[in-house]
Amino acid sequence: MEPSLNIQEMADITGLSAHTLRYYERIGLLRHVARNTQGYRIYSTQDVAWVEFLLRLRDTGMNIAGMQRFAELRSQGDVTASERRQMLEQHETQLQQQLVSLQDHLHNISDKIQYYRQLEQQTTQQS
Repeated sequence: MEPSLNIQEMADITGLSAHTLRYYERIGLLRHVARNTQGYRIYSTQDVAWVEFLLRLRDTGMNIAGMQRFAELRSQGDVTASERRQMLEQHETQLQQQLVSLQDHLHNISDKIQYYRQLEQQTTQQS
């Protein structure tokens, strides 16, 4: 039997608030969340894994609309595997471009730090 989690346990595990979990369900990011006999949401380990994946997408800069599109494709089953892969490849390309840009910025900042260190040494030697 698979363990089931209530909304607070799910919130504790994922780091999302109960409000955010309900919001994710309302906008279609979380689909088919089971309910117990009292009508309370119960989450599975598969739900946890899905939310963790959504959080990775969010943390890497995917917007809600992109996440919703991915969730919609996922809900259609394996026939959309190619489209989901393509979405992730496009996202990966964007991330790689951002990484290159960030590395360039980091290099420029490092150069500026080195410039100021040299300037400080010159100022100290002149004093």
